[in-house]
Amino acid sequence: MAGRYDPNPFDEEQVNPFSNPRSTASATNSRPAPLNPDRADYNYGFGPTVDIPLDNTSTDVKKKERELQAKDAELRKREQEVRRKEEAIARAGIVIEEKNWPPFFPIIHHDIANEIPIHLQRLQYVAFFSLLGLVLCLTWNVVSVTAAWIKGEGVKIWFLAIIYFIAGVPGAYALWYRPLYRAFRTDSAIKFGWFFMFYLLHLGFCILAAVAPPIVFKGKSLTGILSAIDVVGDYTLVGIFYFIGFGFFCLETLISVWVIQQVYMHFRGGGKTAEMKREAALGAMGAALR
Repeated sequence: MAGRYDPNPFDEEQVNPFSNPRSTASATNSRPAPLNPDRADYNYGFGPTVDIPLDNTSTDVKKKERELQAKDAELRKREQEVRRKEEAIARAGIVIEEKNWPPFFPIIHHDIANEIPIHLQRLQYVAFFSLLGLVLCLTWNVVSVTAAWIKGEGVKIWFLAIIYFIAGVPGAYALWYRPLYRAFRTDSAIKFGWFFMFYLLHLGFCILAAVAPPIVFKGKSLTGILSAIDVVGDYTLVGIFYFIGFGFFCLETLISVWVIQQVYMHFRGGGKTAEMKREAALGAMGAALR
């Protein structure tokens, strides 16, 4: 039985008594040397850490924040300036009209559904069709007179047809359609008076064009009934063009008569006659005082 304090037989330092002393010493001395302790790697193999100074980052953030605040203040200042101008324009009674018609190439402002009272929208639409009808009549007049010119009627009637179109289309819009539009929108008696004066001229021109009396260059610069009868004997196709133009001018005349009648009924029914006289008197008095 082994003693209580006998050495551990499994201890590596025990020497086998049956082994060669030389081999035992060499075996003891041939033990590998312990490895140097490595530094613990806390980056999980992603390389050494890079120290980023936090002072520069915070400075850039503060600088950008100041720039954004300055831009925000400038935008608010501009918005207040625009709002102030809009309020001043509204107080002065000036209406800013954005061009929105025709949609593919806006040249005029036109928004009957949102700006004209609902009980007047039908009449305003018919007046607008009257304007478009005049554009159609004058366009067909140019086509017909061009055909007559090609057949030997002379270039003077063609130049007159071009003048009718260039002066008639923008003139009709500026002189009677826009005043009627603004009269319905603002209920201004002066605008109604302006409309009546120039729409009567428009109606007279339509009647003259439908008849085409031999006043200016034998009347062939307008596709009226007399010009159509005169041309159809020499050039049948051109005469047919003239008769179609005569029909267009007749239809335009009928629509124009209906429009002026309905506008006058609305004007009288709303009691605008006395108001127009009063506004005219005030305008004349103001002009005299100046």
